[in-house]
Amino acid sequence: MTMGGVGIAGRDARYINMTNPAAISARDTLSVLFDMGLRNDNKMFRQGDFKSANNTLNLNNFAISFRLRKNIGLMVGIAPYSSVGYDYNYEVSDPDLLSTAGFVSYTASGTGGLYQVFGGVGTTFFKRLSVGAQVIAYMGNIEKKSYMSFTNSSFRSISSGYDLQLSGTAGKFGLQYEQPIGSTYLTVGATYKTDATLKGTVRDYKFATLSNVTDTVSYHVDTLSLKKNVKLASEIGVGISIRKVEKWSAEINYTLSNWNESGFDSATGFANLGSSTFSTTSSQSIRAGFEIIPNRNDLRYYLRQCAYRGGIYYEQAYYKLDGNTVNSYGLTLGMTFPVVRYYNGLTLGIDIGRRGSMKESMTQENYAKILIGFNIHDLWFIKHRYQ
Repeated sequence: MTMGGVGIAGRDARYINMTNPAAISARDTLSVLFDMGLRNDNKMFRQGDFKSANNTLNLNNFAISFRLRKNIGLMVGIAPYSSVGYDYNYEVSDPDLLSTAGFVSYTASGTGGLYQVFGGVGTTFFKRLSVGAQVIAYMGNIEKKSYMSFTNSSFRSISSGYDLQLSGTAGKFGLQYEQPIGSTYLTVGATYKTDATLKGTVRDYKFATLSNVTDTVSYHVDTLSLKKNVKLASEIGVGISIRKVEKWSAEINYTLSNWNESGFDSATGFANLGSSTFSTTSSQSIRAGFEIIPNRNDLRYYLRQCAYRGGIYYEQAYYKLDGNTVNSYGLTLGMTFPVVRYYNGLTLGIDIGRRGSMKESMTQENYAKILIGFNIHDLWFIKHRYQ
């Protein structure tokens, strides 16, 4: 992530690559790697003259990888796929409405998201060509709710919302080809992730309350199935990298995903935005990053053993609001500190960027994500020759 989010063409025995299943085979004999990451999102929102801030802390990933046998590696893990996190309120200032209904306040919030549990294998043929396959299980809960209240006791307060229980499965396939060029290695990679039909339930409700008496205005439970055709889109990605082992590396990636057939446009609970028009489109991203290690084996200067990284990226979101695309771009910086021995390390990084714009009453989001990663390495399956 501190290299702009690249990884399609990345191969390194020191790290777990969760972007391309073909990289799973880049494991040393007897080596077992654990990877855990935390992410703190700090966001500032702007819409017209209004400003707001939000901070969240979440698990970024947890994975384990080791070699099953010669040239075959295994990886299992869990990571967030998407997250919903908003909370806002405002008071109606229309004089005509104030004169009849009194003060009217409106609040809305959203929580939850989808997690992906994955497991995959990768193998290498002819020392240069690697292929991999991965199974992904999506699961999670998303809750969106709103509340409108009146100071005039003759008006009913309205609470409404959506509760989504979702699950689905997908597959991801990858390949990498590594070509030595003198003391450097040129690697090209590609990935393909299948779409995932969502199953579960969507609860749509609206209640009216007056003097502690609550009436049900509407209540409906919709069961998602294959007939509903609501799904997460497929994705293709390509990448190229060049590296000198234990010295430096650079990589660039491109991904494309078509969400026009996802069914989100008309699905209850997915695209209900009041007066705004929500529509799906194709999402794409361009990412580039680099890594520099001055001297991995330097015994005098510890900072020369560290890995220094940086990257940039541009993303176009999978949706449009009132016909406007939502784009984001950012800069990443990071550093990995070696710990004790082997491939153990502590990674600190930051992702600074902007999403959205201020045009046509849209919301602009400026963010700074603080990243903390733990790389833990050990040697397992050792056959002792002496007791």
